[in-house]
Amino acid sequence: MSPPSSHQPSWLRRHIEGLGPYQSLVLLLIPASIVEPLKLAAVAITGEGHWITGIAVIVCAYAASLFLVERLFRIVRPKLLTLPWFARLWNWLLSLRANAVGWLRR
Repeated sequence: MSPPSSHQPSWLRRHIEGLGPYQSLVLLLIPASIVEPLKLAAVAITGEGHWITGIAVIVCAYAASLFLVERLFRIVRPKLLTLPWFARLWNWLLSLRANAVGWLRR
């Protein structure tokens, strides 16, 4: 039986939160592996002289990346941080970002 449509986002979020860390990683990689090549395709389309189409593709790709991948990452991040290698990588990226921001603020 399907859950009511008004409760579907919370039902879907609970289902995603119930996944294991590697399942969460695969779930995150699926939309990211579709969106990122679209950005490259948009550059190629623009390079062929189709400016409007290229810009439309890149805007849609960035919007999908921002709204879908980023939102999904926020949901699965706690599970991903249980993976030791991911936690080390994430902490390294956060320190790199903090150092870059500190350097730019000087």
